[in-house]
Amino acid sequence: MRYRTVGGLRVGAVGLGAMPLSIEGRPDERQAVATVHAALDAGVTLIDTADSYYAPGGEPGAGELLVARALASYGGNTDAVLVATKGGRGRTDDGGWTVDAAPERLRRAAHASLARIGGAAIGLYQLHKPDPAVPFAESVGALRELLDEGTIRFAGISNVDADRIGLAREMLGDRLVSVQNRFSPAVREGEAELRLCAELGMAYLPWSPLGGISRSALDGPAGGPQAPGPYEAFHRVARARGVSPQQVALAWLLAQSPTVVPIPGASRPESIRDSAAAAGLVLGAEEVAELDASGSRGAAGSDATGTGQDTAGSLAATGQGTMPR
Repeated sequence: MRYRTVGGLRVGAVGLGAMPLSIEGRPDERQAVATVHAALDAGVTLIDTADSYYAPGGEPGAGELLVARALASYGGNTDAVLVATKGGRGRTDDGGWTVDAAPERLRRAAHASLARIGGAAIGLYQLHKPDPAVPFAESVGALRELLDEGTIRFAGISNVDADRIGLAREMLGDRLVSVQNRFSPAVREGEAELRLCAELGMAYLPWSPLGGISRSALDGPAGGPQAPGPYEAFHRVARARGVSPQQVALAWLLAQSPTVVPIPGASRPESIRDSAAAAGLVLGAEEVAELDASGSRGAAGSDATGTGQDTAGSLAATGQGTMPR
């Protein structure tokens, strides 16, 4: 496993998006825990979750509790694991998603998340999405208070544009260590934010990093044809390298910037093992150029304005990757 840094902390170059383990369509507890353990065995040390990652009608924080149980039952050392969680979103009983990033709500949510995850402080706490009803500076101000009081060690923001990154950086300084936006072969609209994070030395955590890549043999019966399309280049490189298209997509993301740490979702041990192996796949300049040229660099669908991750269907479809990844 190659390594990158988040707030000066060394993490595996590929993280685990734990959302598919606790929302609708989730695996059973045994398989979910086995998936987290497989990630740790493969060298993954960044696990991303959120207090809103629970099935409709369930209890908030189910995803955080699952990650905590998985870490507690792991036989190895977990001291180097950075658990990143998010606050500011919720669920409705019909499967919808809400936004509430009012300062007091964020403070309550962070304290509840800390109680579920455990430890002295949350390693990385992220504003899940800007709230159109709340001035962004007020939400970031709540993160600053949580940092000052020691409830959280580092702060991050998600689904934001460059202007909001600049404002948050001005308010939080180098305690703002990450931006989590959607970026993938299919969705490249957030490239400006990716480049800005590289300039600032901040981690960029692409969610749904496998968008546009069809299922590999790991996700079903082998031997079926792979649909041609604008992302066929990822499949051509995969065949030439003898790896999955998902690995190529993640390696391509890693090649975009030394601050990128993709967080593909997974609901099976086999999937996260395959994703983690992308950290060891170094693409050549010609391969990166070919993949850069595939699809469209300005493809629509970025959530920098906060329009994505709004329906259970879209979440299940992406799973921060292609389901059941």
